[in-house]
Amino acid sequence: MRNPQPPRRAVGPATTLDHVDHQLLRALSENADVTNKALAGRLGLAESTCAYRVRALREAGVITGTRAQLDLALLGCPLQAIIMVRLGSHTMANVNQLYDALAATPGVLQAFHVAGADDFYLHVAVENAEALRDFVLQYVTTHRVVRQTETHLVFEVRNGAGVLRSRT
Repeated sequence: MRNPQPPRRAVGPATTLDHVDHQLLRALSENADVTNKALAGRLGLAESTCAYRVRALREAGVITGTRAQLDLALLGCPLQAIIMVRLGSHTMANVNQLYDALAATPGVLQAFHVAGADDFYLHVAVENAEALRDFVLQYVTTHRVVRQTETHLVFEVRNGAGVLRSRT
């Protein structure tokens, strides 16, 4: 007996995701390690349909990857901070070169290029206050285009609700 597959759907900016797509994405954003069998069971889908739809979402670029969440404290980096970086020169070459360098620096969790008074926000994790000071002095202020930095300690991080609204 042949398992019929649903017709291939084009998913992109011009296509609206349906409620099943949203359910799949919400479930995967809560736990990307869930097995296809468990995901299908949770959503009341056939396993083949579930696998097909997840694969289609990946192929369409809606799901771009999965990442492990790490306990930074257990890895020896319990101190997190946001470093705001302001530039003195805003040429395209300077901005792109600095952005690449900052994002590639060990300890940077995320690098944001932002609008407003500051140009970059760096979310970093380090061993202690001295390591944070050294990070700023060795990896940030050494770039000739950096005019100013401001560092804020992070007390706690919580994941937000995300863009997928719950449908009841």
